[in-house]
Amino acid sequence: MAFTFLVAKGLEVGKSIVEPDWVEPAKEMLAKAADKGVDLLLPIDFVLADTFAEDAETRIAGREEIPGDMMGLDIGPASTELFKGTIAHARTIFWNGPMGVFEMTPFETGTREVALAVARNNRAVSVVGGGDSVAALKKFDLEERVTFVSTGGGASMKLLEGAQLPGLEALLDR
Repeated sequence: MAFTFLVAKGLEVGKSIVEPDWVEPAKEMLAKAADKGVDLLLPIDFVLADTFAEDAETRIAGREEIPGDMMGLDIGPASTELFKGTIAHARTIFWNGPMGVFEMTPFETGTREVALAVARNNRAVSVVGGGDSVAALKKFDLEERVTFVSTGGGASMKLLEGAQLPGLEALLDR
């Protein structure tokens, strides 16, 4: 998702995954956040690779320095520290989606460190949603250290949007 937002900001992202249909909505979200004075945190650096593989050639680069022949597969160390600092002071954490391809060792650090930061903040209510995020918690043995785990990441996002969910609607006493 980060690369779609970076493209919306006019940056080149090399071979990184971008959702073309979401570039315009991302522009609108960035504008809305700016209008409301909301700081929308996006990664400032990435672990890049020349191919999607465990043994890929990797390097770290800032978000304005992604070469056309490489792709971002994890957030970089500066982004990791930025997110950890924000998470440490949060009172509510809603996490949906890993920071990178945590299933491959060279690209697991961002997700692991963010998961640890969420687990360490015992003052916050922490909700982790989505199958990939839950898999990351399990991989790093942290699922018992968050407030709530939801395997329905898409439904969780819809609920936050204010959408009516049929399962919840059926439970309401009207």
